[in-house]
Amino acid sequence: MINVGIVGATGYAGCELVRLINAHPEAEVTAISSVSFEGKELSEVYPSYLNINDMVCETSAEVVDKSDVVFAALPHGLSQELAADCKAKGVKFIDLGADFRLESEDEYKEWYGGEFLDKELHREAVYGLPEFFRDEIKGKSIIANPGCYTTCSPLALAPAVKNGLVELKGIICNCASGVTGAGRKATQGSHFPELNEGFHAYKVACHRHTPEIEQTLSKLSGEKVTITFVPHLLPVNRGILATCYADVKEGVTYEQIRKAYEDFYKDEFFVRLLPDGMCADIHNIKYSNYCDISLHFDSRAGKLVACAAIDNMVKGAAGQAIQNMNIIFGLDEKTGLTITPPAF
Repeated sequence: MINVGIVGATGYAGCELVRLINAHPEAEVTAISSVSFEGKELSEVYPSYLNINDMVCETSAEVVDKSDVVFAALPHGLSQELAADCKAKGVKFIDLGADFRLESEDEYKEWYGGEFLDKELHREAVYGLPEFFRDEIKGKSIIANPGCYTTCSPLALAPAVKNGLVELKGIICNCASGVTGAGRKATQGSHFPELNEGFHAYKVACHRHTPEIEQTLSKLSGEKVTITFVPHLLPVNRGILATCYADVKEGVTYEQIRKAYEDFYKDEFFVRLLPDGMCADIHNIKYSNYCDISLHFDSRAGKLVACAAIDNMVKGAAGQAIQNMNIIFGLDEKTGLTITPPAF
């Protein structure tokens, strides 16, 4: 069994990791930590875990000592020293935060206001979006687990971008997320009276996930990609719908685009390319590690509209992190993640 430690276990992503690992046949949670609830049982914080996981929250150092792999579900800026500690002790490290996602330190400084404390450590880190980079992930020790928007949008656009079927200028990623994406700490924006029966954009054209999406699309296309990214907040608990727009290159047909997507994702268990006429819907992927993609061609405007739906807490966080764990430990990528989404 793989001994799993979770740092930040009482946040939404950490809590979801516990739920998913509990059903994993090859791994078990051996230690958890939480700054806010140190010394308390997880089931005190989340009563749904009563008699399922009553573990006491310890220190992060104790978690590292008891683990083969540590998942860090922490705010940005808090993972680099923990990653160094894990490396020194031969423990695999999967970061659900943003500290290792950007390859450029200048971009990290610009968007997060921090710096790379150990540049060698950053060079060793691998970006963990398995559908694109699984060969690079295999056998590695430090994985930068992508965020929710930065998983959903590239999955929607990848085949069109990689195959040169759309223009790389003018791409728009218009995304809507459930409120769990804002984290467990209460804010005015996530307060029920402010959120309920509303729907609004936020951090328009200045969200921190922008350079991460651009980094992935640039790698796939081989050219520098600049996008317009507009996130929205949905009054639901979980789910992300990314609606992405790109100008189709002259002479490219919808049939070519459809074929490119079918070929690109034909062996990807967690990506479901929907039949023509269907639209991706967060209802259909809830609690699962699946990504549903629907393709739409606006022939009048010459635009591809690609929609992708994921559960932001699973494929956009904890599920993808476990998918990465499976890869680095040589397990079948699907292990512990073949959860069927509920029908209602």
